[in-house]
Amino acid sequence: MGPWLVGTIPFGLVIGVSAAEANIPTFVGWLTGPLIYAGSAQVAAIGMLDGGAAPTAVILTATIINLRLVIYSAAIAPYWRGTPLWWRLIGGYLLVDPSFTVGVERYSRDSDRERGHAHYLGGALVLWSTWLLAIGVGAATGAALPDWLGLHLLVPLYLVGVIVPSLGQPGVRRAVATAAVVAAAGFSLPMHLGLAVAIAAGVGAALLPATSRPTASERSDR
Repeated sequence: MGPWLVGTIPFGLVIGVSAAEANIPTFVGWLTGPLIYAGSAQVAAIGMLDGGAAPTAVILTATIINLRLVIYSAAIAPYWRGTPLWWRLIGGYLLVDPSFTVGVERYSRDSDRERGHAHYLGGALVLWSTWLLAIGVGAATGAALPDWLGLHLLVPLYLVGVIVPSLGQPGVRRAVATAAVVAAAGFSLPMHLGLAVAIAAGVGAALLPATSRPTASERSDR
């Protein structure tokens, strides 16, 4: 989990700073950590609450952003068959991008499921506790940090860094382009609904089957 912490610790600090500077109680902003536990959804929730968005819009947006976790759950479910309910509840709660990646990598190369479970749980708990601590430190020191540090730029930079390596996949490119266009077009929608609509449109675009071009032999047959 160590390499993942290099990126997630600054991200957590920035979310804490955002919570401290937002027009909401700082503790409420920190609570997005254990309650939502997904960085991009937390950024959206804090920003929308700060802007006075309706609770329904905030919940809808956070839910749409976290739809990818359903895919992660389906992918890791075969490794958790036969485990107690308490394990699946804890494991599912801790399932985010880094813990999924670290867990599946170990499960796929180790036939001993017990060792795989211990590996997943250990890494996931390290990530979770570090994440909450980073948010708390950011929230506690946010108001005292100088503006010239430009910490607010870390969030978009981090998210861009996560997306760019995946742009080689057609589905990701469709999702990014569609979400960007819809977000720009829906910027003036009430209750910050433009963000939720853009996310939904991006997810829908990613799920559309790619159209394949006919090969030379197929064109000659026609």
